[in-house]
Amino acid sequence: MDDHEVVRLGLRTLLERFPNIVVAGDAGTAANALAEVERLSPDVVLLDMRLPDASGFVVCREIQKRPVETRVLVLTSFADDETVFEAIEAGADGYLLKEIDGEALITAIERVAAGQSILDPVITGRVMGRVKTAAEPPSRIQLLSAQERRVVALVAEGKTNKEIAGKLGLSDKTVKNYLSNVLDKLHVNRRSQVAALYVQNAGR
Repeated sequence: MDDHEVVRLGLRTLLERFPNIVVAGDAGTAANALAEVERLSPDVVLLDMRLPDASGFVVCREIQKRPVETRVLVLTSFADDETVFEAIEAGADGYLLKEIDGEALITAIERVAAGQSILDPVITGRVMGRVKTAAEPPSRIQLLSAQERRVVALVAEGKTNKEIAGKLGLSDKTVKNYLSNVLDKLHVNRRSQVAALYVQNAGR
Protein backbone atom coordinates (compact mmCIF):
# COMPACT_ATOMS: atom_id res chain seq x y z
CA MET A 1 0.00 0.00 0.00
CA ASP A 2 1.72 3.19 -1.25
CA ASP A 3 0.42 6.55 -2.41
CA HIS A 4 2.72 6.61 -5.45
CA GLU A 5 1.37 4.64 -8.41
CA VAL A 6 4.85 4.23 -9.91
CA VAL A 7 6.12 2.65 -6.68
CA ARG A 8 3.15 0.26 -6.54
CA LEU A 9 3.67 -0.71 -10.17
CA GLY A 10 7.38 -1.29 -9.57
CA LEU A 11 6.70 -3.45 -6.52
CA ARG A 12 4.07 -5.49 -8.36
CA THR A 13 6.46 -6.06 -11.28
CA LEU A 14 9.21 -7.15 -8.90
CA LEU A 15 7.06 -9.43 -6.76
CA GLU A 16 5.37 -11.12 -9.72
CA ARG A 17 8.78 -12.42 -10.83
CA PHE A 18 8.70 -14.83 -7.89
CA PRO A 19 6.30 -17.79 -8.25
CA ASN A 20 5.91 -18.20 -4.49
CA ILE A 21 4.55 -14.64 -4.15
CA VAL A 22 1.01 -13.77 -5.25
CA VAL A 23 0.12 -10.07 -5.44
CA ALA A 24 -3.54 -10.00 -4.41
CA GLY A 25 -4.07 -6.25 -4.81
CA ASP A 26 -2.78 -2.74 -4.14
CA ALA A 27 -4.08 0.59 -2.91
CA GLY A 28 -3.01 4.23 -2.82
CA THR A 29 -5.03 5.44 0.19
CA ALA A 30 -5.65 4.24 3.72
CA ALA A 31 -9.37 3.80 3.03
CA ASN A 32 -8.74 1.73 -0.08
CA ALA A 33 -6.04 -0.26 1.71
CA LEU A 34 -8.41 -1.28 4.50
CA ALA A 35 -11.15 -2.10 1.99
CA GLU A 36 -8.75 -4.33 0.03
CA VAL A 37 -7.52 -6.06 3.19
CA GLU A 38 -11.12 -6.74 4.17
CA ARG A 39 -11.93 -8.07 0.69
CA LEU A 40 -8.79 -10.13 0.08
CA SER A 41 -7.55 -11.17 3.57
CA PRO A 42 -3.89 -11.25 2.45
CA ASP A 43 -1.21 -13.04 4.45
CA VAL A 44 1.12 -10.02 4.35
CA VAL A 45 0.53 -6.32 3.65
CA LEU A 46 3.39 -4.12 2.43
CA LEU A 47 2.57 -0.74 3.94
CA ASP A 48 4.03 2.75 3.58
CA MET A 49 3.73 5.11 6.56
CA ARG A 50 2.70 8.11 4.44
CA LEU A 51 -0.71 7.88 2.78
CA PRO A 52 -2.79 10.86 1.58
CA ASP A 53 -5.85 10.35 3.81
CA ALA A 54 -4.35 8.80 6.98
CA SER A 55 -1.06 7.53 8.33
CA GLY A 56 0.11 3.96 8.00
CA PHE A 57 -0.19 3.70 11.80
CA VAL A 58 -3.97 3.99 11.48
CA VAL A 59 -4.06 1.28 8.81
CA CYS A 60 -1.85 -0.98 10.89
CA ARG A 61 -4.01 -0.63 14.00
CA GLU A 62 -7.19 -1.32 12.05
CA ILE A 63 -5.67 -4.43 10.49
CA GLN A 64 -4.84 -5.75 13.98
CA LYS A 65 -8.54 -5.57 14.92
CA ARG A 66 -9.54 -8.08 12.25
CA PRO A 67 -10.33 -11.65 13.35
CA VAL A 68 -8.30 -13.04 10.41
CA GLU A 69 -4.56 -12.54 10.94
CA THR A 70 -2.82 -10.40 8.36
CA ARG A 71 0.81 -9.56 9.02
CA VAL A 72 2.11 -6.08 8.25
CA LEU A 73 5.52 -5.30 6.78
CA VAL A 74 6.28 -1.58 6.66
CA LEU A 75 8.22 -0.48 3.57
CA THR A 76 8.98 3.22 3.81
CA SER A 77 11.62 5.94 3.50
CA PHE A 78 11.28 7.07 7.13
CA ALA A 79 14.06 5.78 9.39
CA ASP A 80 13.67 7.95 12.51
CA ASP A 81 13.33 6.11 15.82
CA GLU A 82 9.96 7.70 16.64
CA THR A 83 8.34 6.38 13.47
CA VAL A 84 9.92 2.93 13.84
CA PHE A 85 8.71 2.45 17.42
CA GLU A 86 5.24 3.84 16.73
CA ALA A 87 4.85 1.47 13.78
CA ILE A 88 5.86 -1.52 15.89
CA GLU A 89 3.55 -0.47 18.71
CA ALA A 90 0.75 -0.16 16.15
CA GLY A 91 1.29 -3.86 15.40
CA ALA A 92 3.76 -3.92 12.49
CA ASP A 93 5.63 -7.21 12.16
CA GLY A 94 8.54 -5.72 10.25
CA TYR A 95 10.07 -2.40 9.21
CA LEU A 96 12.14 -1.96 6.06
CA LEU A 97 13.53 1.02 4.19
CA LYS A 98 12.82 1.42 0.48
CA GLU A 99 16.53 1.19 -0.32
CA ILE A 100 16.33 -2.59 0.23
CA ASP A 101 17.16 -4.77 -2.78
CA GLY A 102 14.64 -7.10 -4.38
CA GLU A 103 16.01 -10.41 -3.10
CA ALA A 104 16.18 -9.11 0.46
CA LEU A 105 12.60 -7.84 0.21
CA ILE A 106 11.34 -11.25 -0.92
CA THR A 107 13.19 -12.92 1.95
CA ALA A 108 11.68 -10.44 4.39
CA ILE A 109 8.15 -11.07 3.10
CA GLU A 110 8.64 -14.82 3.45
CA ARG A 111 10.01 -14.48 6.98
CA VAL A 112 7.17 -12.21 8.09
CA ALA A 113 4.62 -14.58 6.51
CA ALA A 114 6.22 -17.39 8.53
CA GLY A 115 5.69 -15.50 11.78
CA GLN A 116 9.06 -13.82 12.27
CA SER A 117 9.77 -10.14 12.88
CA ILE A 118 12.06 -8.08 10.64
CA LEU A 119 13.96 -4.83 11.12
CA ASP A 120 16.02 -3.17 8.41
CA PRO A 121 19.77 -3.64 9.16
CA VAL A 122 20.26 0.14 9.30
CA ILE A 123 17.56 0.41 11.96
CA THR A 124 18.75 -2.68 13.84
CA GLY A 125 22.25 -1.22 14.19
CA ARG A 126 20.92 1.98 15.70
CA VAL A 127 18.44 0.12 17.90
CA MET A 128 21.11 -2.18 19.28
CA GLY A 129 23.38 0.82 19.85
CA ARG A 130 20.74 2.22 22.18
CA VAL A 131 20.45 -1.12 23.97
CA LYS A 132 24.21 -1.45 24.47
CA THR A 133 24.61 2.06 25.85
CA ALA A 134 21.84 1.66 28.44
CA ALA A 135 23.16 2.51 31.92
CA GLU A 136 20.64 0.47 33.90
CA PRO A 137 18.01 -2.26 33.39
CA PRO A 138 14.91 -1.07 31.50
CA SER A 139 12.18 -0.09 33.97
CA ARG A 140 9.35 -2.02 32.33
CA ILE A 141 11.60 -5.00 31.72
CA GLN A 142 12.19 -5.26 35.48
CA LEU A 143 8.96 -7.22 35.52
CA LEU A 144 10.87 -10.05 33.86
CA SER A 145 13.23 -12.62 35.29
CA ALA A 146 16.93 -12.48 34.40
CA GLN A 147 16.53 -15.30 31.88
CA GLU A 148 13.45 -13.69 30.35
CA ARG A 149 15.44 -10.47 29.92
CA ARG A 150 18.19 -12.42 28.13
CA VAL A 151 15.59 -13.87 25.79
CA VAL A 152 14.03 -10.45 25.16
CA ALA A 153 17.44 -8.88 24.44
CA LEU A 154 17.98 -11.47 21.71
CA VAL A 155 14.46 -10.88 20.35
CA ALA A 156 15.42 -7.19 20.08
CA GLU A 157 18.43 -8.26 17.98
CA GLY A 158 16.02 -9.95 15.56
CA LYS A 159 16.94 -13.52 16.54
CA THR A 160 14.51 -16.35 15.83
CA ASN A 161 13.40 -18.77 18.56
CA LYS A 162 15.83 -21.36 17.21
CA GLU A 163 18.73 -18.90 17.26
CA ILE A 164 17.85 -17.81 20.79
CA ALA A 165 17.70 -21.43 21.91
CA GLY A 166 21.16 -22.10 20.48
CA LYS A 167 22.61 -18.95 22.02
CA LEU A 168 21.27 -19.69 25.51
CA GLY A 169 21.55 -23.48 25.45
CA LEU A 170 17.80 -23.99 25.68
CA SER A 171 15.24 -26.00 23.74
CA ASP A 172 12.96 -24.28 21.22
CA LYS A 173 9.99 -25.19 23.42
CA THR A 174 11.58 -23.54 26.47
CA VAL A 175 12.23 -20.34 24.52
CA LYS A 176 8.63 -20.37 23.32
CA ASN A 177 7.43 -20.73 26.92
CA TYR A 178 9.65 -17.85 28.05
CA LEU A 179 8.26 -15.62 25.30
CA SER A 180 4.70 -16.57 26.19
CA ASN A 181 5.36 -15.49 29.79
CA VAL A 182 6.97 -12.26 28.58
CA LEU A 183 3.95 -11.40 26.42
CA ASP A 184 1.65 -11.93 29.41
CA LYS A 185 3.79 -9.87 31.78
CA LEU A 186 4.19 -6.94 29.38
CA HIS A 187 0.57 -7.10 28.16
CA VAL A 188 1.48 -7.27 24.46
CA ASN A 189 0.79 -9.91 21.83
CA ARG A 190 3.65 -9.62 19.32
CA ARG A 191 7.38 -10.18 19.61
CA SER A 192 8.00 -6.98 17.64
CA GLN A 193 6.23 -5.08 20.44
CA VAL A 194 8.42 -6.84 23.01
CA ALA A 195 11.52 -5.71 21.12
CA ALA A 196 10.22 -2.14 20.92
CA LEU A 197 9.51 -2.01 24.66
CA TYR A 198 12.95 -3.36 25.46
CA VAL A 199 14.71 -0.82 23.27
CA GLN A 200 12.57 2.13 24.37
CA ASN A 201 13.17 1.41 28.05
CA ALA A 202 16.84 0.63 27.50
CA GLY A 203 17.34 4.04 25.93
CA ARG A 204 16.11 5.90 29.03
